[in-house]
Amino acid sequence: MFSVGDACPNFSLADDSGATVTPADLRGSPFVLFLYPKDDTSGCTQEAIAFSALLPEFQKAGIRVFGCSPDPVKKHAKFRDKHELTIPLLSDEEKVLLQTLGVWVEKSMYGRKYMGVERTTVLFDANGVAKAVWEKVKVPGHAEEVLERSRSLVAGEA
Repeated sequence: MFSVGDACPNFSLADDSGATVTPADLRGSPFVLFLYPKDDTSGCTQEAIAFSALLPEFQKAGIRVFGCSPDPVKKHAKFRDKHELTIPLLSDEEKVLLQTLGVWVEKSMYGRKYMGVERTTVLFDANGVAKAVWEKVKVPGHAEEVLERSRSLVAGEA
């Protein structure tokens, strides 16, 4: 599992508009990466809406925010438009970043085992080093908690 102090792994993923995002593009400012299972499910929708609602506060603090799931770019674009999301959504269809971060895991529902994303959020500093990791995220209040921790990172308290 990914931990505090780990460097952001190398990746090259398309966002919901088709633009490619890499860690090199993100260097120079702190960023949040929230990893979620699937577009348009209730928890994932609530989480994406919460981060979108707080995006102006993150931006005011100089922090970029990205969502990431294994859904394709086209599905991300529909999800973004349907819910008027303002945060970029990264597509990891090959699950390379998700596996590297250790969030592509075996899950179980109603006795059926399957592979899926364990909802996780990582806060990186301007050098791409993880400063906080939230595992098995519960959505209510999470985006607000990440914002507060992000602000303390920028203020030098992290």
